[in-house]
Amino acid sequence: MNRAGMAFASTAFLGATVAFGQNGAGQADQGYAAELWQMMTERDLAGENAVQAFPYAGTDPHGMMLETFYTEATIDGHSGDLVIKRNYGPEGVTVEEVLGAGDDHLASITIMFRRGDGYAPDSGNWFWAKYLPNGSLDRAPDGTPLAGPARGCISCHADADGGDYLFTTNALSD
Repeated sequence: MNRAGMAFASTAFLGATVAFGQNGAGQADQGYAAELWQMMTERDLAGENAVQAFPYAGTDPHGMMLETFYTEATIDGHSGDLVIKRNYGPEGVTVEEVLGAGDDHLASITIMFRRGDGYAPDSGNWFWAKYLPNGSLDRAPDGTPLAGPARGCISCHADADGGDYLFTTNALSD
């Protein structure tokens, strides 16, 4: 990895650490995140055969170029909204580079999945996770997997219009 790539990866990693607030993922959150990843790969929303969308300019803490997908998913018998964001870098990466060699620029995949009522009512019942391109959970510097209720993500996304914690659309507002 070149210096620019290392700088991007470091910045993205630190941003994610702050965003997740080191509140930690328990075994249940890690297992739930694994089920989500499996479902996403089976539906070609992640992994080697993932469908591609036209990328757009992004910003920290996600990536300099992004792809965002909105769908519904069912996990453990519960159906909910699923938002998948592919985060590309380093700074300066172009649309053409992502379209031509996305795997070379993919830094992480961040998701929000709306779980059932009562999961996290103060934050729209969203489950958050940050995966590395290979599907493993990214980790905070202390080794904590980044999945579950994420204080930093919640505090930032609480400012989104529509009360749905999403900046890119209000289509999923309650």
